[in-house]
Amino acid sequence: MSNSLAFVFPGQGSQAIGMSSALAAQFPLVQNIYKEASDALGIDLWAMTQEGPIEELSQTQNTQPALLTAGVAAYRCWLEAGGKAPSLMAGHSLGEYTALCCAGALNFADAVALVRDRGRYMQEAVPAGEGGMAAIIGLEDDQVRSICSEVSTPDAIVQAVNFNAPGQVVIAGSTAGIATAMEALKAAGAKRALPLPVSIPAHSSLMAPASARLNERIAGLDIKVPSIPVVHNCNLEIATSDDQIRANLVSQLDSPVRWVETVGKMTEAGTSQFIESGPGRVLGGMIKRISRESATAVIETPEQINELV
Repeated sequence: MSNSLAFVFPGQGSQAIGMSSALAAQFPLVQNIYKEASDALGIDLWAMTQEGPIEELSQTQNTQPALLTAGVAAYRCWLEAGGKAPSLMAGHSLGEYTALCCAGALNFADAVALVRDRGRYMQEAVPAGEGGMAAIIGLEDDQVRSICSEVSTPDAIVQAVNFNAPGQVVIAGSTAGIATAMEALKAAGAKRALPLPVSIPAHSSLMAPASARLNERIAGLDIKVPSIPVVHNCNLEIATSDDQIRANLVSQLDSPVRWVETVGKMTEAGTSQFIESGPGRVLGGMIKRISRESATAVIETPEQINELV
């Protein structure tokens, strides 16, 4: 599998007004995909992504289906333009659903409706204003883990939840827990501690109620073993059964996103080029810090696709 290609799909935070518009201008399939998503959701997703307002697009139950749709649209444009199918796929948090959809494990309309519900379950697990996340720059993973566990209390939970790149860890928890941890982490030498513009402590133990609801929601869903292997965030495994995929998606919601190790697993398998499918270039930046030798690219425009193909 040496010199092989992998596709990666972004999670929340990459949404932007106007996403997919450059591709839609050249590929009619983009509008068809957004129409299918809109029909599944009962809203005009294209209008929301093109016109906003950004506040509405950034509500998690809207962000998640919008990003999944944008990621699937870009991947299908790639294939239509003659791009080759990758040897591996992975996605960051929500992006894992996009990967599974592109790899043939999930039906697109099912996936769009599923991630809208996932977003709703996450929003409803912790009342607005009572939870959050923050990015910690410049400390080792273990330092962040141990400081969080030292300051975390049952009333002010805080945990290290996204291991995004060397020296870049995201923490999540209650508002009070985040505030305490940010002070302690800065005192321990963190270069920066930045609150993120989200009200959900994603991937922390506070998401347990959302996991339980997702488990019920996903139980009857038709899931197939994907035709392209997908590396899962929570355990770095490539699932070989539909039940394993279900278990991994449920576990992922209240478990850390092990992105550094996910990329490491993919490079060990021979991946040398990563293409980010969906808006933004967040993952490409992280991958460059994890694996300097790897080539990264994005496919947000027809020109980018044609150049790569």
